[in-house]
Amino acid sequence: MGAHLIFSLNATMPVFLLMVLGIILRRIGVVDAAFASRLNMFVFCVALPVLLFRDISSVDLAQEWDARFVLDCALITLASIVFACAASAFVKSRATRGEFIQGAYRSSVAILGVALMQNIYGSSQAAAMMIIGVVPLYNAAAVVILAVCADDSRAKRKGARAMLLGVTRDIVTNPIIVGIAAGLLWAALRLPMPEAAGKAVDAVAGLATPLGLVAMGAMADFRRMREEAGSSVGASVIKLFGLCVVLLPVCVALGYRGEELMALLFMLGSATTVSSFVMARNMGYEGVVSSAIVMITTLGSVFSLTVWIYLLRCFGLA
Repeated sequence: MGAHLIFSLNATMPVFLLMVLGIILRRIGVVDAAFASRLNMFVFCVALPVLLFRDISSVDLAQEWDARFVLDCALITLASIVFACAASAFVKSRATRGEFIQGAYRSSVAILGVALMQNIYGSSQAAAMMIIGVVPLYNAAAVVILAVCADDSRAKRKGARAMLLGVTRDIVTNPIIVGIAAGLLWAALRLPMPEAAGKAVDAVAGLATPLGLVAMGAMADFRRMREEAGSSVGASVIKLFGLCVVLLPVCVALGYRGEELMALLFMLGSATTVSSFVMARNMGYEGVVSSAIVMITTLGSVFSLTVWIYLLRCFGLA
């Protein structure tokens, strides 16, 4: 138990500390709102897509492809999205409903999930398969949910067909979706990565998490966070505990054990990804609820993941 606690702290505290750094930099005047906004745009349009491209393009699809596991990851993710959408009925403010839904289902699988799998098993094969099944759906669903929740009036003015076309355009041109698609194509064609290009990709990809977290911290509005505390805490409870309570037994019933079950745990119960804040901001939201959810789940996952890992090992499942 103590080892798992130390492991969880080492995995999650650096994320929180980078957010605190952004807050400090804003308070002392090193970063202002305009710079933080441009930094956020860079992460969304460049660094995050490159990170996802790198992670997915390096997967050996011929050797590591597990169609059943990928499909089950996608179906379980879809169930978690439906669960979050149903829970959002209790959110009174439509302006924050999209952020609530996204924050309640969207995990940091590309960064935190892989790191946790490497630390526990020394392998990220199951995490790679999970990412392929989950990340495209995460992002496509987020674009649709954020667009629909933010633009109800637009749908009434232009009609359902125009709204559908607009959402489709947002998905197709979303930089994160483009990065994932390019990674899958690269992996499928088994294209070689020149060493110089690989180093450049690694360098840009390495900027995504630290810059995204610093920007999020710098843009944090604690007064608004207090105003939206109900939505943020509710989504965080669903993210860290609700989805696992409802869907983790389904994963066990499907026969998953060991690395695959642990990957599913991180898919359901790890902290909300910082890209949820980045996407919300770049789709016209203030990002207050998203940043609060990321901060709460990042801290809370130190406790919750330790509990879930401990329980799975006690029952001999992982």
